[in-house]
Amino acid sequence: MARIGVLSISDGRDFVARDLVDHIDAATTTLAEALRKEGHEVIVAPEIVWTNELATSQARWLADRRPDLTIFNYAVWAFPHFTMLAAESTPGPLLLMANIDPAQPGMVGMLAGGGGLDQIGRVHARAWGDIADPAVLDRVLTEVRAAKAVRGLRGSTFGRIGGRPMGMYTAVANTDQWMRTFGVDVEEIDQWEIVRRSENASQARVTEARQWLERMGNVHYDGKQLTPELFERQIRTYYAMRELIDEWNLDFSGIKGQPELTTHFCTMDLAEAFLNDPYDWEGPKETHVCATEADMDGALTMQILKLLSGDPVLFADVRHYHADKDVWDLCNSGQHATWYAARSDDPAENLARTHFYPEVFFFPAGGASVHHLAAPGAATFARLTRRDGAYRMHVMRGDFELYDDATNEAMARQSTFEWPHAFTRLHVPATEFLGRFGSNHIHAVPGDYVAELRAVCEQLGVAFEGFGDAA
Repeated sequence: MARIGVLSISDGRDFVARDLVDHIDAATTTLAEALRKEGHEVIVAPEIVWTNELATSQARWLADRRPDLTIFNYAVWAFPHFTMLAAESTPGPLLLMANIDPAQPGMVGMLAGGGGLDQIGRVHARAWGDIADPAVLDRVLTEVRAAKAVRGLRGSTFGRIGGRPMGMYTAVANTDQWMRTFGVDVEEIDQWEIVRRSENASQARVTEARQWLERMGNVHYDGKQLTPELFERQIRTYYAMRELIDEWNLDFSGIKGQPELTTHFCTMDLAEAFLNDPYDWEGPKETHVCATEADMDGALTMQILKLLSGDPVLFADVRHYHADKDVWDLCNSGQHATWYAARSDDPAENLARTHFYPEVFFFPAGGASVHHLAAPGAATFARLTRRDGAYRMHVMRGDFELYDDATNEAMARQSTFEWPHAFTRLHVPATEFLGRFGSNHIHAVPGDYVAELRAVCEQLGVAFEGFGDAA
């Protein structure tokens, strides 16, 4: 649910404004009720704006209610300076909404006000038409969802556990730039805190978790890289992260992992997968975005996708391209939430398709890798990247695919079988993707959120760079 403020703007001549009240009130009520019907909280300014004083006072009144999105409603011609004054007192995402009515030129008022905002560089979106029209409603709701995500970022805290992994420039961002552009603070936490706190969980709690995973999933102990003791150590790292999240009030996080923990303690695969899941062995829970390799821009992309969709977000390496199928193998050590195995609300369905295999030679400390194949379906893929210090978001559509068991296994074994895989047909030529994409990591959620991501970028002042049919 989003909180939406509505401010209706009118003609500045008292004898005209007086006769327009009923028409404006009807249009405002229709707009507000349509949005409430979609489950959102709508706050309507008490008075129609028809003077400069009301433009400021009513906008300030709305701003005090902290809406995620403010809508300026134009049902009639509106003096443009009212828009300018109201916008000055209205921080946050802004949408101009106009009717299309030959008898009342609300569209003219929107264009005049919007043009003035353009002249001063005030970012805003526009919608027009009858809110009862599904296409018009969808345009407005796209801005609502984007604004909710943008406001959800501001004032949040990212927990960066460890430093730069294995020399990855793309995994490290400037904290000043994050605060200025996204309103996100960064809390630096040493990986020693995971090691130290891993002893805090009671043995009974850890044993119960291990036994639940053994019952629900397919645990393949080998007596060396994966033992019950190593499995329990991984479970303890999950509890350590939950402690850090609660203690430092972290909204999302990333764990460096390599090479210190993966060489000398255990892998973070189990912790990362279940933090991103909407459940663990103790029941349903809120998803917590956690990026492997402490990838800051990756985690930030994931948090935006989570705020838009409400679903767990996939994190993967762009590992391999099966040219014969025009299909990518998006694969990364243990990072995919187990929810992607079946995309079911029932953990048993997802974990029945999940295997906990012994870690491979990259990670001598051992532990379980969380293996599964992403269930088929359409998805949106995105990644925040930077060019010459300026943020941009790469966005594309695609589809997760699955084949017969023999083909699935053969394809997975061409990379690292033990890791999770998402076989993906991107709606963009491979030459374009490899020639433009600005990271080794990519992120996704089921569904189509291209329009919402475009709106998010506009609201944040970040360049939107669509690939293929998302351009």
